[in-house]
Amino acid sequence: MFKGSNVALVTPFKNDKLDDETYIKLIHFHIKNGTNGLVPAGTTGESPTLSHDEHERVIELCVKESAGKLPVFAGTGSNSTEEAISLTSHAEKIGANGALIVTPYYNKPTQEGLYQHYKSINDKCGIPIIIYNIPGRSVIDMSVDTMARLYELKNIIGVKDATGDLNRVDQTLKKMGKDFMQLTGNDDNALEFNKRGGVGAISVTANIAPKLCSEFQKLSVMSDEKSISEAKRLDKILQPVHHSMFIESNPSPVKYAAKLLDLCDDEVRLPLVKITDPTKEMVKKALLSAKLI
Repeated sequence: MFKGSNVALVTPFKNDKLDDETYIKLIHFHIKNGTNGLVPAGTTGESPTLSHDEHERVIELCVKESAGKLPVFAGTGSNSTEEAISLTSHAEKIGANGALIVTPYYNKPTQEGLYQHYKSINDKCGIPIIIYNIPGRSVIDMSVDTMARLYELKNIIGVKDATGDLNRVDQTLKKMGKDFMQLTGNDDNALEFNKRGGVGAISVTANIAPKLCSEFQKLSVMSDEKSISEAKRLDKILQPVHHSMFIESNPSPVKYAAKLLDLCDDEVRLPLVKITDPTKEMVKKALLSAKLI
């Protein structure tokens, strides 16, 4: 259901307000350019600074405008279990295909706390759930054993792994098998991630290079020598772009790149700020190297 190149959608702002018109254009841009799935209201969508109404609005727009052409896995996580249940219930009600739920940040729950958090959401909602494990932002790391326990529940179907540890792919595959969907949250390790058993990515770079990312993902899961060789070639082209997207805090670099491509403005909300001039030059250089501009 949710494989290949899935974009962690940026949320465009205009004068610190949601820019609905541009957001709708972005959705259709991805429908037309090979993206395999949409992830609104995630970290790249600046969910920490969206109000509840805004959070629900961007998910609603995404579901409405995609109109079943692409699956929508809405970012509905929170460090408050009740808030995560509320956001996930809303996503289910309006027709999202699933939910991407980040491990509770700041609270630092134990593995049992993590299990009970996701179980509570699972028990009160009826759509597929992808665990989002990103220790670099949330401070905590969900173990493979905890994921295995959660996989026994009705709605837990996979993980967005942003640990950067490729050994996790092997460990997870061994513990849960091929049906447990593994998606990387690190664009730069996608080739090896898929080689070890992953099925795709939830990608920042796909915001600005949807065709390249989609084609790369398609080829990276094939086994014939020609496809593997072409996947490696595309990966080499994409690596400088991936790197440039994280020189400063995401999504500031990708929003600047999107501005260069006339997709949206580079406005971000505090405490994020626009990227510095030296970073702008590095982003430009990366886009040029990939022939995106």
